[in-house]
Amino acid sequence: MSEAAKLGGAAKTDGAANTSAATVRVALPYHLRNLAHVEGDVLLEVNSPVTLRVVLDALETRYPMLRGTIREYETGQRRAFLRFFMCEEDWSLESPDKPLPDAVSAGREPLLILGAIAGG
Repeated sequence: MSEAAKLGGAAKTDGAANTSAATVRVALPYHLRNLAHVEGDVLLEVNSPVTLRVVLDALETRYPMLRGTIREYETGQRRAFLRFFMCEEDWSLESPDKPLPDAVSAGREPLLILGAIAGG
């Protein structure tokens, strides 16, 4: 079994040859991995420039059951109780069109999607 298959497969953005494609590793929380029927991290092949919006679009294309679970349907905004981390930094409030760190774009570091904890 290929590494991409073990990690949940890859989503290609189109059938054309991608000279500027990047493979991004996405780590989902357990409940979203369970919903998408994947084990471990998901590898997504996306075109440059690699942004959070591009990665989330590819993730929702590959796993349509995740639409509306990470971003609101109407606005495309991050859901309140989810956080995005990359290279040990919180990217939850960054613009979705800001280029991701090189380590994430190269697949060396994952894009972590975490469920926030609230309560008292």
